[in-house]
Amino acid sequence: MKDREISRGNRPLFAMLFVAVISLAVMAAVLAMTGKRDDGTENFTPPPFEQEAVSGEPEVSENLGYSPLDIPGAYRVSLCGKVVEEDGCADVWFTNHAENTVWMKLRVLDAQGNILGETGLLKPGEYVQSVELTGADVSLEDGMELQLKIMAYEPDTYHSAGSAVLNTTLERQKASDGR
Repeated sequence: MKDREISRGNRPLFAMLFVAVISLAVMAAVLAMTGKRDDGTENFTPPPFEQEAVSGEPEVSENLGYSPLDIPGAYRVSLCGKVVEEDGCADVWFTNHAENTVWMKLRVLDAQGNILGETGLLKPGEYVQSVELTGADVSLEDGMELQLKIMAYEPDTYHSAGSAVLNTTLERQKASDGR
């Protein structure tokens, strides 16, 4: 009879445990369906790979300021310091060197941090010549300040391998200049 009294005494405890488990299951299901993490941010969606990526190293005119940027112990990237825009595309010659072990992408931002355009991911040994500037509703002006944000990701996991931001200005190519 004593065993029966103990089990009857534990019923409220088991009921509370059951309610707690059901509540956690419902909360997990709601979080999974809404795409939100417990910190309120959106779940990460991996960026696509660059459709216009070219294998190899580009040959770039010296007057565009194309040069390498070494991030010690991390990676090496090359791009143009002089960003030339024509017909809504900015020539950046963004290059992920073959010796790297990370995937990279580039964002072009205005001075306020609005995204003007971005590349897809580049694998080591790939480059892309231009970025289409279709982002923020901003009129592109000759001499406007830009930020070039380089983002590196570890392959397969998409964990950040670091980022760097370069400040530059936009040079608009005039139709009569020809290239």
